[in-house]
Amino acid sequence: MTTVLTPASPLTAADRCDRCGAQAYLRVVLTSGGDLLFCAHHGRKFEPELKKIAAEIQDETERLQATPASAAAEER
Repeated sequence: MTTVLTPASPLTAADRCDRCGAQAYLRVVLTSGGDLLFCAHHGRKFEPELKKIAAEIQDETERLQATPASAAAEER
């Protein structure tokens, strides 16, 4: 997915997928105004259609691969 990261507004745990309510990792800013939030699953599922209507796609799915700070030292 081609993306533009917008560091001024990172997604938080309070941001929820507009499709299923899971934590959002993608923000799609629409050319017509407004934005949509998607979990990684729905972001991938709707990617072709989203690219057609998006002015910008903020993709933070790489955070899903990050090791949590609470992980044991051997897992980091």
